[in-house]
Amino acid sequence: MSGEASRTAALADRYRLTDETIVVAGQPIELVRPQAPDDLIDDEQFDADDRLPYWAELWPSSLVLAGRIANWRGRRRRFLELGCGLGLVSLAAARSGYDVLASDYYEEALEFTRINAGRNGLGLVTRLIDWRRLPADLGTFDLVAASDVLYERRNVPLVVDAFCRLLSHRGLGLVSDPGRPPAEAFVPACRARGLLIRPAGQVPVQRGDTSAKVKVFEIRKGSAEE
Repeated sequence: MSGEASRTAALADRYRLTDETIVVAGQPIELVRPQAPDDLIDDEQFDADDRLPYWAELWPSSLVLAGRIANWRGRRRRFLELGCGLGLVSLAAARSGYDVLASDYYEEALEFTRINAGRNGLGLVTRLIDWRRLPADLGTFDLVAASDVLYERRNVPLVVDAFCRLLSHRGLGLVSDPGRPPAEAFVPACRARGLLIRPAGQVPVQRGDTSAKVKVFEIRKGSAEE
């Protein structure tokens, strides 16, 4: 049994798994994911840290960012995904030639991202990151992406701070959001910290019975007067 197959088998001992092929910019990306994310809810973890298995869903916002980044040329520039979940956006970036660091708050998400990278023959690095305590050794990145991370109000200042700290001077940030109420505070919060933020389109997405209009924002360092 290959290393990838053995790792997948180990996951199958812990989760009910399903396979899915996502076509991104005309190219297939093979994903393995939990079949029923609700099965992963752990009452003890939720009581301790409000943890819910958001990472186990393939959200419409990630489809939009993956499609956008898949059309760019990475040229080995540094890419960071905040909250990579199953890894779709990071896989699209790796396929486009970026040097990818996929990060998440959940080790389980990173396990799936590594397996999905192996399934698609893509190389990337994963790292467990808590936005409340960003590691000092991360450096800065040419492209920082985050999809559907503004689902709670408390996330807004944490995500803004991450962009302030992790974007390189000429770097680009991308955030996609399906219209969650806490996201309304994101644009003014970015501007209050001196970030330049602008809307970069709204994309309708249909995934199964779920439809969404996903907004994309571009973020750069600077000030409103520049």
